[in-house]
Amino acid sequence: MSYPGYPPTGYPPFPGYPPAGQESSFPPSGQYPFPSGFPPMGGGAYPQVPSGGYPGAGGYPAPGGYPAPGGYPGAPQPGGAPSYPGVPPGHGFGVPPSGAGFSGYPQPPSQSYGGGPAQVPLPGGFPGGQMPSQYPGGQPTYPSQISTESFPSYPVFSHVSLDCSSEPAAVTQGAQGTIRPVANFDAMRDAEILRKAMKGFGTDEQAIVDVVANRSNDQRQKIKAAFKTSYGKDLIKDLKSELSGNMEELILALFMPPTYYDAWSLRKAMQGAGTQERVLIEILCTRTNQEIREIVRCYQSEFGRDLEKDIRSDTSGHFERLLVSMCQGNRDENQSVNHQMAQEDAQRLYQAGEGRLGTDESCFNMILATRSFPQLRATMEAYSRMANRDLLSSVSREFSGYVESGLKTILQCALNRPAFFAERLYYAMKGAGTDDSTLVRIVVTRSEIDLVQIKQMFAQMYQKTLGTMIAGDTSGDYRRLLLAIVGQ
Repeated sequence: MSYPGYPPTGYPPFPGYPPAGQESSFPPSGQYPFPSGFPPMGGGAYPQVPSGGYPGAGGYPAPGGYPAPGGYPGAPQPGGAPSYPGVPPGHGFGVPPSGAGFSGYPQPPSQSYGGGPAQVPLPGGFPGGQMPSQYPGGQPTYPSQISTESFPSYPVFSHVSLDCSSEPAAVTQGAQGTIRPVANFDAMRDAEILRKAMKGFGTDEQAIVDVVANRSNDQRQKIKAAFKTSYGKDLIKDLKSELSGNMEELILALFMPPTYYDAWSLRKAMQGAGTQERVLIEILCTRTNQEIREIVRCYQSEFGRDLEKDIRSDTSGHFERLLVSMCQGNRDENQSVNHQMAQEDAQRLYQAGEGRLGTDESCFNMILATRSFPQLRATMEAYSRMANRDLLSSVSREFSGYVESGLKTILQCALNRPAFFAERLYYAMKGAGTDDSTLVRIVVTRSEIDLVQIKQMFAQMYQKTLGTMIAGDTSGDYRRLLLAIVGQ
């Protein structure tokens, strides 16, 4: 698939993709697969849409400015944007379906960094013409009225005192969630509706869906407190007694405060035998500094454990070092770009990878873990001009396994965060079976942040709506609630 304007015409094509024989590869449920090329699918280019959003990619050399195709080993015939090299099953970002090769990453939005022509704007546009270049973060923190008995079959969480009175920061920064706080909210009235829906024989699931899918997380916490005040019973326990399976998991996720849900997901990913590395990557490599610091504090206060120590005990090598860097929450978040630094970083990354025998992994870790996302975009542009190869492709050539996935996640989110989550959703539902935990986690955590943009990217990347794919992969009340959240 082609992403308009990224890389611009004249950029040299890269080795073919997907790798033969790997088309049906898909890790088993619970492994949270990441596909390998970003994003794979058959189809045409994105339509142009109003500009706005991230400061975008510009500054690529004019067509013809690179060496003629074939000027470096393995170059295919001319034909547009590069394809990202394949990786073994279970590594990188998965394997796309068979068919024509799949090309680069979704278009970085307009506003040139490098002096060249600005590219096609980010699909979807954003209110006010701007979208935060970092993770559209600021999920509300967990409230003080959390019940320690709320999730008895899950890790118990205690009373905490972090403020959750404000809405997610992304609401005011331009990104859009599908769920907004309802006007004329009455927690007591909603608690009564839920009580009636669960009273007597049977359950009125539609009444539950109507309330839960149309209230913000902060409002759901108030409903939970009002329910206990009015009836002397725990709402979550009552819901658990009436629900089961995926519907129960989805309802519980919606009633967990966002920071607690991230911390709980990390704990669950490292509990017991095995580790769900994809979950660690998805959360730690995409959250803002503030969100990560709140997750670390919540993890300690609710589970009595140190997140960094758990990461060290469950991972190893360069992947461990990358995650430890991420959980510090110390990425530079200055939105201005230093072009000289971008050029120097590009040179250092080239010399640490493509320009030497072997790989200096610590150089990649240092730059990708510390630079702001606008700075990383400028570095990626400088790297492409200098190396005649894009940085995502070089990471695929120099790394493998989960550290490759983590580094590529950082770069992909720097380019286009909604496209990253759209691809994760696609691969959670593609093929036989559905990775329901990934589906639930992304839909719930992005519902008040940027799910509108994720839906737009999903439709452009895969020529079908997110709602259509959810409807085809789920059923019953679980499907009804998911579709209500995504706005179908």
